[in-house]
Amino acid sequence: MVRLAVLVLTIMWVPGAALAHATQRAILHVLPTGPYVIGAGIAVALSALMVAVAPRLPAPRSMVLLSRRAVPSDPGSWCAAALLAALIAIGFFGSRDPYGNLLTLTVWVVLWVALTLAVAVFGNLWRGLDPWRGPVRALRGVLGLRGGIGLSRLGHWPAVAGYLAFAWFEIVSLAPADPAVLARAALVYYLVILTLATAEGEDWLERGEFLSVYFAFVSKISPLWAERHDGRVVLRLGWPGAQIVAMAPLTLSQAAFVTAILASVSFDGLHETFWWLAWIGINPLDVPGRSAVMGVNSAGLFLTWAAMAGLIAAAIRAELALAGTGTQGFARAAGPYALSFLPIATGYHIAHYLVALLTSGQYVLVALNDPLHRGWALLGLPEHWVGFGFLARESSVRLIWQAQWAIILTAHLLAVFLAAHIAKTSGAENRKIAQLPVAALMVLYTVFGLWLLSAPASG
Repeated sequence: MVRLAVLVLTIMWVPGAALAHATQRAILHVLPTGPYVIGAGIAVALSALMVAVAPRLPAPRSMVLLSRRAVPSDPGSWCAAALLAALIAIGFFGSRDPYGNLLTLTVWVVLWVALTLAVAVFGNLWRGLDPWRGPVRALRGVLGLRGGIGLSRLGHWPAVAGYLAFAWFEIVSLAPADPAVLARAALVYYLVILTLATAEGEDWLERGEFLSVYFAFVSKISPLWAERHDGRVVLRLGWPGAQIVAMAPLTLSQAAFVTAILASVSFDGLHETFWWLAWIGINPLDVPGRSAVMGVNSAGLFLTWAAMAGLIAAAIRAELALAGTGTQGFARAAGPYALSFLPIATGYHIAHYLVALLTSGQYVLVALNDPLHRGWALLGLPEHWVGFGFLARESSVRLIWQAQWAIILTAHLLAVFLAAHIAKTSGAENRKIAQLPVAALMVLYTVFGLWLLSAPASG
């Protein structure tokens, strides 16, 4: 009984996903956010009408910045694997304080927040940080393995399952920020992927490992990207979305992955709102522990995914019907149109976690300053310097809100342009009105996304 009591108290006091969810809502609620939400919706609607009636749209272009011989990625992969091993060890044997443990901070702040932003701006940096590729290649060489075991036939569905499991772990599970819990999860996941990739081949990682798939998709909106062919790497600079226009249509499993990104981050914001808590019968001012809502939040996460996928599919079907092509070509058309929702998913992810980057990001610097809690000052930082006072000032909170608003609006405008470009190059007969269903859905999600950021919430 004593051990059980200690365990319960530990779970109660260990911060969960709140590590990545500092808030400024106390001040935000007194700001006039309504005009921002309405204005963004109108801006997206007007842009959709403008591109629909435009006689032609400029094609996103790019230019070559440099071309060089490709450098093997194995050394970087081995370094990343060694770093991951060190972080897992820190998770098991380091501080149990999530705000002082480098594993927790690396996963929830550096990897999930900062790296997503960096990839969206600078391209697929994850390709050089993948901790599996080098070890997998070495293991296959030692074991003399050739070919695979057929996992590639599953397409991207293993990555979809991995992403949803990760989202559930972050949003729903009892203690995702507990260093020991996170260390166990990271170790098990690494070994499972290492085993599967060794059996199938390192190229399977780009289809079956959710982080590789996730960052590859996020990088598609970046103005910088690298193309590899004939043993050379070509670095290109172009308009955001230029890669999306050039991509092949998504398969069903790839489209499911995109909708999973959109749904998970949406539910992450939704499940803390007063509206959701009241809807499931919880007093928003007396929120219980995670265990009390684990079942309903698990259902909510997967129902949100189903709803997002259903709405996007319905909008595409309506667009095909208005275009005069019927719905028999849905499977062929869904892939290109799903691509246009990539900027929306990425933009909302960045806006949603912006405050976490500004707050929990400070603890990353603290942990790097003294990673082993030995009283070091490797970065020259004073002992006590973390501060969240900017979240209590109207001027700084207004600036944060405006940045979130700008990120979401820009992402939706880009999505509207890409959807219109796809519609105009599809050869549909009634192209102008055919774009309206997908555009209307994007307008609705603009309003919904900004409402999620500004609605009263417990987090």
